[in-house]
Amino acid sequence: MRHRRRRRRLGLVTEHRKALLRNLVMGLVDNSRIRTTYPRAKEAGKFAEKLVTIAKRGGLHARRVLISKLSSPPTAKKLMEEIAPLFKDQNGGYTRVLRHNFRPGDGAQMALLEFTKVIERTADKAEGKKAKKKKAEKPEAEKEEKPKKPVPKEKTSKPEAGTEAKSSEQTEEKKGQMSQEEPKKGGFLGNLRKFLTGD
Repeated sequence: MRHRRRRRRLGLVTEHRKALLRNLVMGLVDNSRIRTTYPRAKEAGKFAEKLVTIAKRGGLHARRVLISKLSSPPTAKKLMEEIAPLFKDQNGGYTRVLRHNFRPGDGAQMALLEFTKVIERTADKAEGKKAKKKKAEKPEAEKEEKPKKPVPKEKTSKPEAGTEAKSSEQTEEKKGQMSQEEPKKGGFLGNLRKFLTGD
């Protein structure tokens, strides 16, 4: 008989429910703590405990079973090599669900799902993050190290008298053009100036 075997359906069809639980457990293994709704946390905790029990057996078959249930070889590897050894003397109670608060949108009860033992982050991830930061810093250093192009110096020879007259005429023409352009300013600011000055 299958008495007392009913599980929460979570309002989802079977395939969607399995995918949801799989993703929640993958997040739990990667981060050692996740935040979700209370019913989902309870179901994901049960699923995670079963997977930890399988991982504790060790061996190739257990690894393949984990990969088939999680569809993620790296997560299965982490579960077997880092998480399962922490619980080798324990026969259950690998996870816990803590009620957290209520979601503002619909008032759903939220919960934290976490492993009962502290799982340290691997050194590989920390090194990877440092390497990324170093890569980001290198281009800035290269930019600073690049020598600036020398600015060409202007000729020190004295300009001729004719060129000085031409240059002064050109500057006067430019000033005349600028004075002609100033009254042409229109748009909102021009109208506002006219209004304020009373023109």
